[in-house]
Amino acid sequence: MRNLRIAGIGLTAAAALTLTACGSSDTASSGSSSAPAPSSSMAAPSSSAAAGAGNGVTTNADVFGPACSQLPQGSAPGSLDSMGPQPVASAASTNPLLTKLVAAVKATNLVDTLNSQEAITVFAPADPAFAALGDAKFNELAGKPAELAPILQYHVVGKRYDAKGLAAAGSVDTLNTAGGPVKIEGSGENMTINGAKILCGNIPTKNATVFVIDKVLTPGTNK
Repeated sequence: MRNLRIAGIGLTAAAALTLTACGSSDTASSGSSSAPAPSSSMAAPSSSAAAGAGNGVTTNADVFGPACSQLPQGSAPGSLDSMGPQPVASAASTNPLLTKLVAAVKATNLVDTLNSQEAITVFAPADPAFAALGDAKFNELAGKPAELAPILQYHVVGKRYDAKGLAAAGSVDTLNTAGGPVKIEGSGENMTINGAKILCGNIPTKNATVFVIDKVLTPGTNK
């Protein structure tokens, strides 16, 4: 469950998919510390990736995007106030936009791994992005965690970025180092992540900034 290394799995899962698929935090700070060293089969972020640039931590006021209005309000589960104090996988489990992603994370035993990271960025495909795959294919992949895990790892950056930091970076490396960098274009409401639009960005959690996107990112296809 704690393995974030790609070791031989590579892009096999990417070939199995033709998939199409929001983040703040509690206080303002720049950069992030490196994540705890994962076990031998998980790739730890490089020191350069973990020590990076830009303000990765934001507040609820920085959240943006057309789907943010779909989040519960106040302190209800899945609201910004509720998710903020929780580590990212636990926060995502209450987010109504991310039920399919949560199921995929559970199927690959990555919940504890994501929750234990110190400062990361997560590109989180919304449910319609997985729905485009079809239930049968999704269930097939959920039953093959060795193929699904590298795809999910391609959605996690080993440094905490906010939207401004991503725009300044231009591209970022993910925990799936074999999948190549993720390309960032535009800024604010017009930012795209490998071509995927941001539905709700700068969502704050305890250890991550989350960007809900409208496509599942495919490793090896930097567009």
